[in-house]
Amino acid sequence: MKIESTNVYVGPSLFARFPVIRHVLDLGELESWPTVRLGETFISALLEALPGLHEHGCSYKEPGGFVRRMHEEEGTWLGHVMEHVVIELQVVAGSDVTFGRTRSIEGRPGFYNMVFQYKDAAVGREASRLALDLIGSLLPEKLRFKGAPDADWDFAEERDRFIRYAQRREFGPSTASLVRAAEEREIPWLRLNRYSLVQFGHGRYQQRIQATTTGRTSNIAVELAGDKEETNEILRDLGLPVPNQLIVRDERDAVRAAERIGYPVVLKPLAGNHGRGVAINLRTPEEVEAGFRRASEHGRTIVVESYIEGFDHRLLVIDGELVAAAKRVPGHVVGDGNHTIEELVEIVNQDPRRGVGHEKVLTRLEFDHQAERLLKKLGYDRTTVPAKDEIVYLRSTANLSTGGTAIDVTDVIHPDNREMAIRAINAIGLDIGGVDFLTRDISESYREAGGGICEVNAGPGFRMHVAPSEGTPRDVAGPVIDMLFPPDTPSRIPIAAVTGTNGKTTTSRMLAHILKMSGRTVGLTSTDGVYIDGKLSVSGDMTGPVSAKMILRDPSVDAAVMESARGGMLRSGLGFQECDVAACLNVSADHLGLRGIDTVEQLAEVKRIPIEIAKNAAVLNADDPLCLQMADHTDAETICYVTMNPAHPLVKQHIQAGGQAFVLEQGMNGHMVTIYDNETHTPLVWTHLIPATIEGRALHNVQNAMFAASLAYNLGIGLEDIRHGLRTFDSTFFQAPGRMNIYDEHPFRVILDYAHNPAAVSAMCELVDRFDVDGRRIVVLSAPGDRRDEDIRDIASIAAGHFDHFVCRCDDNRRGRDEREVALMLKNKLLEEGIPADAIEVVPDEQEANAHALEMAEAGDLVLMLGDNVTRTWKQIIYFNSGSRVDKGNKKAATSIDLPQLGDFNLDGDVEIISDERGVRIAREEGD
Repeated sequence: MKIESTNVYVGPSLFARFPVIRHVLDLGELESWPTVRLGETFISALLEALPGLHEHGCSYKEPGGFVRRMHEEEGTWLGHVMEHVVIELQVVAGSDVTFGRTRSIEGRPGFYNMVFQYKDAAVGREASRLALDLIGSLLPEKLRFKGAPDADWDFAEERDRFIRYAQRREFGPSTASLVRAAEEREIPWLRLNRYSLVQFGHGRYQQRIQATTTGRTSNIAVELAGDKEETNEILRDLGLPVPNQLIVRDERDAVRAAERIGYPVVLKPLAGNHGRGVAINLRTPEEVEAGFRRASEHGRTIVVESYIEGFDHRLLVIDGELVAAAKRVPGHVVGDGNHTIEELVEIVNQDPRRGVGHEKVLTRLEFDHQAERLLKKLGYDRTTVPAKDEIVYLRSTANLSTGGTAIDVTDVIHPDNREMAIRAINAIGLDIGGVDFLTRDISESYREAGGGICEVNAGPGFRMHVAPSEGTPRDVAGPVIDMLFPPDTPSRIPIAAVTGTNGKTTTSRMLAHILKMSGRTVGLTSTDGVYIDGKLSVSGDMTGPVSAKMILRDPSVDAAVMESARGGMLRSGLGFQECDVAACLNVSADHLGLRGIDTVEQLAEVKRIPIEIAKNAAVLNADDPLCLQMADHTDAETICYVTMNPAHPLVKQHIQAGGQAFVLEQGMNGHMVTIYDNETHTPLVWTHLIPATIEGRALHNVQNAMFAASLAYNLGIGLEDIRHGLRTFDSTFFQAPGRMNIYDEHPFRVILDYAHNPAAVSAMCELVDRFDVDGRRIVVLSAPGDRRDEDIRDIASIAAGHFDHFVCRCDDNRRGRDEREVALMLKNKLLEEGIPADAIEVVPDEQEANAHALEMAEAGDLVLMLGDNVTRTWKQIIYFNSGSRVDKGNKKAATSIDLPQLGDFNLDGDVEIISDERGVRIAREEGD
């Protein structure tokens, strides 16, 4: 049993709309060993290791369902068992996951697709590794697979190690509460690092937090809060209650300061936090000296201040309002008259709410120097048995991070104390701040009961408020999110997803252009790269989730256009959980036989993913049955059909019912793109006025323009902006590289297009047929090497009836094919189609094939180049010097060309004068 391959889907995919991991499992000989054959020994050991499996409902959807499946007559197979083990391990580690699915792979006995939900991808993958080890350890010796753990393997130890690993990667309580509050408000979020840096919202609307510090938190305020001396002076100047305070840097000065202030005193590092190095209620010079040494471990500058009697309270102020107050009790144990202090600590630490550091809502108690010192002052040690109900403090400060507990007192705080906390935070300038206030009774005014502010904290922890040991939990994260995103403030930028077999890039570019012309700053992902406001940011095929996150994280972007290709969706899913509008342009044979997609129906399921997550509108090609069927799989508010057939019966019914459609209609001046919506009829634009359609000849670009317009319309773009965008978008290499780029500066016309599948090649052939050509039609023909043989032959068959001469080539990357294989397949199919042998040439190299086609073209010819490296090909086209070219053997023409001083050259014999990027030169038949 082994994992053959793994896919981590970060967003909606074929398997789920949320993040999942997919393993292809090879059970090997264990395919013959379902759970009933493995027997009760295996099942019992598994349930003993993970008792939570008893609660798994499985297909029965009730507790005990999975156990029941394991005991059924046929049992269940180990791929399914592993799915449940992975889910349960994540649950044990604190991840709220429930989804899993395991299915056998058709045509591959013993192989399974095993899919499971995750919250953190690294934790999910580690869970699957541990699950495989656990299953291997429980198998009989004869069935243990390669890599299964040894006999001395300890699952409990490995489980605990996994839990600690998972908890280290989890958000802390404060960050987790903020994320939950954002999710409740349907505000998207992105984790920006492994720690607590989080982005809420997308694009220009984004806000960031680091724990409880926001992007709006003043750096000056944070510096002030971290400087206890400055904070004390500012608050004192405002008449707020603060202790007397002096700054010292050695033991002698510390003692002098204590005597000057008056005992008892408190010592703490000037820049400390979490109660580290704090010593309180010091009453003698010796205690001050000891306290100074401990404080010096955390900083060179030490604060000596008067000790204020009372309980420690944390008052939390957010956006100028006090939202929570907690009474903090130092870490302690309560005697029962039977157990020692050490045993009582162990009992307290068994509380599942306690963990290490900030990983849980409470922190474990520990014996350290401070605990030993406090016990010694009482005349106790670890072995002392306290009397029943006696409280023994192990900490002098009440920080939760050192084992303290919290009691919510928000409802009883006196209004004066509330006002005091707000004034203190405003004085420092914090948007989120915690006031540490000492008083005997928080329900009494500090003016009467006394007390004082000992600290002001930037980035205060939330866990004492969201999960107090006693009292009412408070929603303190909600006010933070409401501060960052007030009511009716947007958090999302509009997202348009464009998918389909052909036309995705052109449609995406058209839509991005329309949005830009309407004043938006657009982020575009495409097969050419990532563009921000029309400028290339990252080149390459960028149609996956990584590029989507680039767009969503860019603070300048206020609209996103996501070209969503098959490869990215199959490999990693989509990079966004939902989109405003989505379009599927068409579905035809391409990339079949790759990544488990063997039919166009399966390909349609992949292309359907963006349609499934569209909120506002799903735009579908009514002329493509596979696209039409997607209407049954979307929850979008609007379904918009695009059709080139004004008599389309289904679209007619849709329009009559008040539905929306973009229809190509015949008018007196040509074809008109028309909008039907809610029983209204609006002419949009004549197709011959859209430059990218070449006066309406390029019907595939007419359709692309209709999709771009419909997407823009459903994004709320005005009709005039849509018209302006379509009328100013052309098919130049600058605006749409490799998409029907026409060059007319030679005596012959050249068209460059990236068409690489039968449907795209067919569209280009139809376009060529619509041009009036005085001379020959020449094509440089190719196909990607990873396509099926039948797809490559189809390309040749489609091209056969449209051209006079064929130059067959290969792509630079042969993709597993032999050096000339694709070119020869094309040639052989053309011969089968009846093309004369002298009209077909095989030139495997793309550059050489392009150069040959350009050389042979004459005035009035049309050359169609189906390019792979479109930038290089375009440069070949525009830099080709047709004026200096001569035919071989045409000596008269050669001698008539105006050349620089070349000296005495004999032009007898077969020669050729060539002008290219290397300059002008004379070549004989045998070479330069």
